[in-house]
Parts: sequence; structure tokens; C-alpha cells
Amino acid sequence: MVTSSPLTVPRIVVAAPASGHGKTTVATGIIRALTSRGFTVAPFKVGPDYIDPGYHGLAAGRVGRNLDPYLVGTERVAPLFAHGAAGADIAVVEGVMGLYDGATGEGELASTAQVAKLLQAPVLFVVDAAAQGRSIAALVHGFRAFDPEVRLAGVILNRVGSETHRSILTDALDELGLPVLGALRREAAVSAPSRHLGLVPVAERRAEAVDAVEALGGLLDTSVQLDEVYRLARSAPPLAVTAWDPAEEVGRGCGPRPRIAVASGPAFTFSYAENAELLAAAGAEVCPFDPLHDEALPEGVGGLVLGGGFPEVYAPELAANEALREEVSRFGRLGGAIAAECAGLLYLGKSLDGLPMCGVVDAEAVMTDRLTLGYRHAVAASESVLAAAGTRVSGHEFHRTAVSPSAGSPPAWHWRRNGGAVTEGFAGTRIHASYLHLHWAGAPSIARRLVESCGVV
Repeated sequence: MVTSSPLTVPRIVVAAPASGHGKTTVATGIIRALTSRGFTVAPFKVGPDYIDPGYHGLAAGRVGRNLDPYLVGTERVAPLFAHGAAGADIAVVEGVMGLYDGATGEGELASTAQVAKLLQAPVLFVVDAAAQGRSIAALVHGFRAFDPEVRLAGVILNRVGSETHRSILTDALDELGLPVLGALRREAAVSAPSRHLGLVPVAERRAEAVDAVEALGGLLDTSVQLDEVYRLARSAPPLAVTAWDPAEEVGRGCGPRPRIAVASGPAFTFSYAENAELLAAAGAEVCPFDPLHDEALPEGVGGLVLGGGFPEVYAPELAANEALREEVSRFGRLGGAIAAECAGLLYLGKSLDGLPMCGVVDAEAVMTDRLTLGYRHAVAASESVLAAAGTRVSGHEFHRTAVSPSAGSPPAWHWRRNGGAVTEGFAGTRIHASYLHLHWAGAPSIARRLVESCGVV
């Protein structure tokens, strides 16, 4: 049993007025610069984003984690933070979208502001100042005044044109009594590899990602007063919290330990660290494998987890690995326990953009021009290895593909969207495949149920 004690780790939240102001640049650069100076940095990302935490983890040499009140519940945010920040000298939390933007129609839920308040953390505000002068003070004042419980404590200026421009901006913010802790010049921009849904995951182009992170660390080291950032982080008060413990959530596993294969590698990069921790706590031996290169599943596995990623980018290579596709198909036919989401769903289907996949699920998938994106409150429509019928979860959709299922396939989830009912995914006594991304810390019974469903195939 983990006992409660005040959490005193220094912490700071990096936020902005809106997307595109440079949060990821600043947060990743600060994480890398502090790490290079010898600090142990615990990196976090607000929201369901899988890609930014990869860059944070690369910068810190420590796993990047997510804090999402919608997916895990507000009551778990501080405990998950305490779990992820254990042993750190400082925690850096990158926000999502604009400071006060969260789940559509649900007030402050899942916003950066809400997480900052739950953590009692000061906010470092990143502002793209390229087209602003003294008006920047009005913008920042409005954000500071909107919710007095959010402590906006310092500003980082991005895309500053000249020293004169910087002086104009700094003088304006001095009138508010807000310190400017750094400025990034317009010509000093550093870019990271990107594609249609944002940055390219670290695992896909690691060498390029390493170079980008090192460059960001160097840029922020010379452009930001890191000592002042650390001082602000230390101003966060002690936080009364009990650290999240996966064993407490699922009950410690007993008896034989089933082996569960978990897809990894460049095509399957979307996974929350806590999911694997819950599986292990529930008694499983977690066995990573790479569907791009491994021609067989790990030996003796009784369960298979296929998470999200960008399989459409790697469809030819996935299709070419016929040996593994046939083994996954056989695993499904023999009744192996399978849990798949998004990319995993596509891999289990009959084809993806006309290329053969595993054929476990009777469905065809194609890339489209339409982005489907948003939080979902869902109810399990059928019994499966992941959830009992009627189980309620909160998840997130994020894809540009569409699946055409065969008639009569038992669905995985029901939810409502834009006033209409949605039935989605595929479920059976030994399988659950869906577009819905879940953070298992929000529904830890998932991990226990999957482990208990496993048997050697």
C-alpha cells in the first residue's frame, strides 16, 4: 500500500493562447536543456497526444507520460503525475491547444488550465509575437485574468523579429508585472519531422528526431533563463497526493503468468506507458514485438495487444511480412485473446488500401481525406476480452481511415456524436478491435480482464 505524503517535486506547465504558438518547441527544448545540465526531468503532456511524449522522452531519457482528465478522471491526474515524477528533480508539463481549451462542450474538462490547477503548478506562457507589439500585454492580461486560480507566472516570446521588437514586447509585459524568461528569434526556428497528424513519431525517424531534440535543447539553453524557470517550478506548493500504483488498481496477479505480445516499432507507436504497467501488475509478462520485422509472435503468448500508430504509412511492409500475418491470423482462429485499437484494427482487417492484412476481422480499410477526431463517452456493446457488455469508458478517436465491416459483425462500442448514435468496432468472446483509443488507467479492469482471458495458443 502506497502511503500519502506531500509531493514536493518542482513543476511547471508550458501553455499558450492557442495551438501553433510553439509549446512543443519550448517544452521539448527546456526538457532537453535541463537534462543536459544534469537534472532528472519528468516529462508530461496534457491530453491524448501520443507523439509529443515521444519527443519529451527522447529529450529527458525517461518515458514521456500523458495527463488527461477526460480519459482517466480528474481524481487520477495528480496520482498519475506523482507516479511519473518519482525520483525527478523537476517535472515539465506541456499543455494542449490553448490554455483554456478542453473537451468540446464540457467546460474546462481536459484543458491545460484544469491540469495546472489540479497540480497547483505555475504556468509558463508561450506567445507567438511575430505580428504583435504592445497589444501582447492585453492578450496576456486577458488569459491571466480569465481564471484567477490559474497562476500565469512567466512568458516566453516566440518568433521575435529583432532586439527592438523584443524590447517593445518586454516593456509591455513589464506593465503587468510578468517576467519575460526568454525569447526565440524568428530565424532561429528548429523543425522536427512532421506529417498529416502532426509530428512524425520518434520511432519512425529516430536519427532525425535525435538531431531535432538536440538542436531544440541548444536553442532553449541560450534563449531562455533556465535558472528562473527552475525557480518558478520550485514555487509550486507541496501537493497532498498518493502516487498511482498499478498493483493497487488491478490487484496483484497470482498463479501462472500469461505472456502477452504487445506490438511496437515504427508502425505501432501509440501506447500509454501505464497500459503495459497495468498488464504487468495484473500478472502478465509483457513481450514487445515489431510487426514490421519480426516474422513470428513471441513464443508461448496467450494474448495479443495491437495499439495505434500509422499503419497506412507502412502498409506495404506490413503486407510483405506474410509469415507474421499468417501467424496472427492463426492466433485469432485458435482463440487467442486479442485487443486492438485504431492501427491494430486496421492490421487485423482483410486489407488496408488494397494490401493484404491479417484477415482476423472481416473488414476492408482505406485512407480518406477526412480526419475523425474527438473525445467519446462509450458503452461496451458486446462481451469481449476487454470489457463486459455495458462497461462505460472514456476514449478518443484520431484517424484518417475508414473501415467497411461485414453485415452482422458484433460491435465493440456504442456512443453518441452530434446528436446521433454511433456503433463502432468489432467484439467477440476472444477479440476486441476498435478505433477508440483508451487510457487503461481510466478503466483498469480492462487489464485484469485481458490477463485473465489469456491462455497459451
